[in-house]
Amino acid sequence: MESTTTSSLEHLLPQNFKDDIKAWLKEDIPSFDYGGYVVGDDVKIASLLGKTPGVLAGVPFFNELFRQLNCRVDWFLKEGEFFQPVKEVARVHGKARNILLGERTALNIIARCSGIATRAKRCNDLKKKHGFHGVIAGTRKTTPGFRLVEKYGMLVGGADTHRVDLSSMVMLKDNHIWSQGSITQAVNRARAVSGFSLKVEVECRTESEADEAILAGANVIMLDNMQGEGLKTVAK
Repeated sequence: MESTTTSSLEHLLPQNFKDDIKAWLKEDIPSFDYGGYVVGDDVKIASLLGKTPGVLAGVPFFNELFRQLNCRVDWFLKEGEFFQPVKEVARVHGKARNILLGERTALNIIARCSGIATRAKRCNDLKKKHGFHGVIAGTRKTTPGFRLVEKYGMLVGGADTHRVDLSSMVMLKDNHIWSQGSITQAVNRARAVSGFSLKVEVECRTESEADEAILAGANVIMLDNMQGEGLKTVAK
């Protein structure tokens, strides 16, 4: 029987992202909302405008933030769509004080997530243009507390998230290797506790280091800071 199940990237998100949003709102209004007092409870409509070309990303976070503020969001684009400015992307309906209470946090989320998705798409477009058959992947160099939003943006833009956190995969960098004296010892020590299901990736600076990592049983070799023909030679 043919499956009719449909999924969206939103289904990947853990439920605790709603707690994150609650905490971000709490951070932004720790005591009195003076501006909210000024505008009151009149029902208003706010338009979200896309002012630079880009990919829309971060819709689940934006929706959840305004849901917590008892507002409704109507979207005119689907997540992942590329748009040209000036484009009305969405409208938020609700009490004026609630819209303004969430405005800055919501804009920070949607702008950053969309920016990352746009950059990821640009990299993928370059990959296709030049016939590169590899994978464009992100890093763990994310903003503390904002990793889920940033990794989500990578996915929407078509990039691989690589490892999401320290527990997702074993990454042995130069400091790990120095502490153990060799790549082989570092790989063996990691494999002793990580189990068979986690991949081990080793950062290598030379062809000989890459050879040692392969013989030690590494699953992934990262060629660190190699360029040009040297990179092509070692990769081959």
